Amino acid sequence: MNVMAKAEKKISSAFIYFFGSFGGILFGYDIGVMTGALPFLQADWHLENAASLVGWITSAVMFGAIFGGALAGQLSDKFGRRKMILMSAIVFMVFSVLSGVSPDMGEASAYYLIIVRMLLGLAVGAASALVPAYMSEMAPAKARGRLSGLNQTMIVSGMLLSYVVDFLLKDLPGEWAWRLMLGLAAVPALILFLGVLRLPESPRFLLRKGDEAQARKVLSYIRKNPAEIDQELASIKETAKEERQANQKTSWSTLFSGKYRYLVIAGVGVAAFQQFQGANAIFYYIPLIVQKATGQAASSNLMWPIVQGVILVVGSLVYMWIADKFNRRTLLMVGGAVMGLSFILPAVINWMMPNMNPMTIVVFLCIYVAFYSFTWAPLTWVLVGEIFPLAIRGRASGLASSFNWIGSWLVGLIFPIMTASMPQEAVFAIFGIICILGVIFVKTCVPETRGHTLEEIEEQGTNYGRVKASNPEN
Repeated sequence: MNVMAKAEKKISSAFIYFFGSFGGILFGYDIGVMTGALPFLQADWHLENAASLVGWITSAVMFGAIFGGALAGQLSDKFGRRKMILMSAIVFMVFSVLSGVSPDMGEASAYYLIIVRMLLGLAVGAASALVPAYMSEMAPAKARGRLSGLNQTMIVSGMLLSYVVDFLLKDLPGEWAWRLMLGLAAVPALILFLGVLRLPESPRFLLRKGDEAQARKVLSYIRKNPAEIDQELASIKETAKEERQANQKTSWSTLFSGKYRYLVIAGVGVAAFQQFQGANAIFYYIPLIVQKATGQAASSNLMWPIVQGVILVVGSLVYMWIADKFNRRTLLMVGGAVMGLSFILPAVINWMMPNMNPMTIVVFLCIYVAFYSFTWAPLTWVLVGEIFPLAIRGRASGLASSFNWIGSWLVGLIFPIMTASMPQEAVFAIFGIICILGVIFVKTCVPETRGHTLEEIEEQGTNYGRVKASNPEN
């Protein structure tokens, strides 16, 4: 035990924050890698006219992630955030390799890959739920938006990495290209596993389990002021004391009790809207989108994903700069409004000028990605990590992650089917309307969390719930 304690003292806050958020690399790599692999996979397995199979292969990871997020969130309340992140890395490594060595058995190959990618999705969904919860519990309130935003920077860096790998491998024989693209996802998973081995457990989880001494030690790694440590421990302990006094037993029904309902609806709603707004339609299918707009082969359009990836990384850095300078709600509403217009305007322009340049839609998609990158993309995970009270954080984060992945799965599944039956402009206009509905949701249902401790946010949600109960018309 003493040897472990001495080793833990050498852990720097930078190391903790870096590897605490590194799970986003896995999330991002798998979001992006199929973008480049898909054109080669389609050609290799002759799936050019199989829109449903293409949709399932692409979206299988998101389908698995629906369950991975919920399961990991629940298990993390019992075993801890750190252990579940380690398990996610192992699962990710195994099924990334199995994806790359998919047997060539005709149509059966597609079903094999769908099943393997569903199981891979368990790890992706777990990472999407665990990383924001871990980062929010490690970060101080005044810097939580910026540090939690590291998760988004990691996600988009993983996406850009996958786009670059896809581009570098595009000249290999088609069969080898897509197999290496998918299999190399095991490398960041191994790096994550080795890094997380040295990470401490979340202080809030430790205190919840009664280990105050270890919780204080962990906080000493990431808080410089002893008075701040004492104050934070006291605040967490007070919340835990209230829970014990109420003899609360958390269950799924607890999430929708009067005390927590408002915050759960807000967090889950934002997570769902982020995906139903259609961002992943761009990230998964941008080569095919450009192909349909210009007639050029999708496999020759792999520079466009890199362009999108660069925009996403720059946007995530912009977010880290402005994260704690603007209210969360303000950024979400401004971003959602511009994103909605970026989807709707091409349809309007095409209706007014039927001969418009086909690349116009791609330009508007870049505007969408730019605003998405520093508003809805990072803020969704910041809110999911900070809006839920300690008693329900694991389950609620898992539920929000699952709804997020339901949206991602449906978008990934139906987008190729929709574009096969209607103009691309009309499909994106539908997503644009959803973006505007998301703005309305934020305006009416989401509380402001910037600068508040996690315990203050819980009290704010409890008080709001009481007001709504006594004044249902407000």
